Amino acid sequence: MKELLRLLGLFRPYTGWILLGVFISLATLLANVTLMAVSGWFIASMAIAGAAGTSMNYFTPAAMIRATAIIRTAGRYLERLVTHEATFRLLAELRVWFYRHLEPLAPSALEDYRSGDLLSRIRADIDTLDNLYVRTLVPLAVGLSGATLLTLFLYRYDRLLAITLVLALVTAGVVLPLLTAGLGRKPGRRVVVESAALRTTVVDGLQGAGELMVYGAEKALADRARVEGKRLIQAQRRMSVIGGLAQAAMLMIANLAMLAIVLMAVPMVRNDAIAPPELAMLALFSLAAFEAVVPLPDAFRLLGQTVAAARRIFSIVDANQAISEPGIGSRLPEGFNVRLKSVDFSYSRTGPKVLRNLDLEIKEGEKVAIVGPTGSGKSSVIQLLLKFKLPQSGTITLGNVGLDRYKGENLRDWISVVPQKVHLFNTTISDNLRVANPQARQHDMERACKIAQIHDFILSQPDGYRTWVGETGARLSGGQARRIALARALLRDCHLLVLDEPGEGLDPVTEQKLLAAILNNLDGRSLLLITHRQAALDRMDEILYLEDGEVVERGHRGELSDNHGQFHKLFSEALPDMPD
Repeated sequence: MKELLRLLGLFRPYTGWILLGVFISLATLLANVTLMAVSGWFIASMAIAGAAGTSMNYFTPAAMIRATAIIRTAGRYLERLVTHEATFRLLAELRVWFYRHLEPLAPSALEDYRSGDLLSRIRADIDTLDNLYVRTLVPLAVGLSGATLLTLFLYRYDRLLAITLVLALVTAGVVLPLLTAGLGRKPGRRVVVESAALRTTVVDGLQGAGELMVYGAEKALADRARVEGKRLIQAQRRMSVIGGLAQAAMLMIANLAMLAIVLMAVPMVRNDAIAPPELAMLALFSLAAFEAVVPLPDAFRLLGQTVAAARRIFSIVDANQAISEPGIGSRLPEGFNVRLKSVDFSYSRTGPKVLRNLDLEIKEGEKVAIVGPTGSGKSSVIQLLLKFKLPQSGTITLGNVGLDRYKGENLRDWISVVPQKVHLFNTTISDNLRVANPQARQHDMERACKIAQIHDFILSQPDGYRTWVGETGARLSGGQARRIALARALLRDCHLLVLDEPGEGLDPVTEQKLLAAILNNLDGRSLLLITHRQAALDRMDEILYLEDGEVVERGHRGELSDNHGQFHKLFSEALPDMPD
């Protein structure tokens, strides 16, 4: 129940659209019942008049039939127009609301969720929530108000007829839906859970299709998806069976109610309490009245599915942020000197320390490199600088102010990072570049791409900067995708540029040209180079050699090479001359 109340609270800004949809649906229902009732009376009256050879006024009922038919037709159209418009507005608002709550949680609080699961929640689960309005709120409101009005109308004929109709409507509109809701609660939850699991498996399989094919594991993934698909089909079949039985029970109750009302009205005709044509009117009226409650079993059947989807959404929204954001706001710090002092860090409280007693200082405009073997903790420094993670001990300052006093979004404006695993969106190269700077002009992008050594490749493509890169850059090689990501980072007006293994996937010559171009075009920006390769190290102001999370050596390249320590062992070959 609390999930439903929270959802209704989110729907509050669209109360006008919701009420308009209910009003039009109610008007359409009443028009249809009136059409059926008047048609029954009119046909019976015309038959009796013809048999008796008498005349009657058929203009008024004919006009009523035409009017109600027009209202019903127009109402059906307007009902779908308004309810769908309201639904789309609600879904759009829900997605924006969900993303606003999701974004501050990234990446720390979302590390335990798979990408396919998050996709399922933001798309399929939110889509499921439209059941609450279209298939629950509107049918409930129309059913309650419509049944009340129709019962009051029937009451003017006979109290017993009204009571009979009320009992039948309550059975079909309350008892049957509650029974359906109870039967559909468990399979409804299973539909949500199994569809999310299947979607997660498929998304993960598509993202890792290349690796699966290389290792021959695609059959195992297909078998897993097949099993999950069968479980989903079983849950959906159970829901369909429940829905079918509910509809059958609804039709049976409606026909029994009509039969009961006809049987009770026949003596009324014999006693001249009502006219003979009104018998046909009451029969069709009672049958049409069930249109008010026909959607209710389906609404309650889907209620469990809707609640399960809402629970999955709220479970993420209610997650605690791993990083607090007090913040100085957007005010620039006094200088952009970055300093890490005695920093210890691990990814979990009980896990091993990734960084131990780390001291690092990057003065404004300096170029500092962190080198070391894979797994030595180099990339963890980026997590701390961007405030994605917090150290267990020690201090990190920017401009002599603790990093915890800055908002993370401001830090990410001032620090531009090219991580090891870059992400390109399924759009054009120019659109991917403008992610960093939406106002970037064409010559700005070309300059950044020239520095990144990717401009000539882009021009060689038929569409140039409008070339589509594919899902996660699938149409590009790893080195090309990395250089486009690097050009994107260069477009940002940042103060500190962080490059994590920028030469990965590049041949040595291209890597040297790339780093030389970057170093020649820093334009006063500081640079933090994280690498296990030797290119450009001779142009660094300081090099830190990291091993098992500790700085074991530091200094200039020449000093470290002459010491014949761990740095010398890692780079035993001489460094080729770098081009200017």
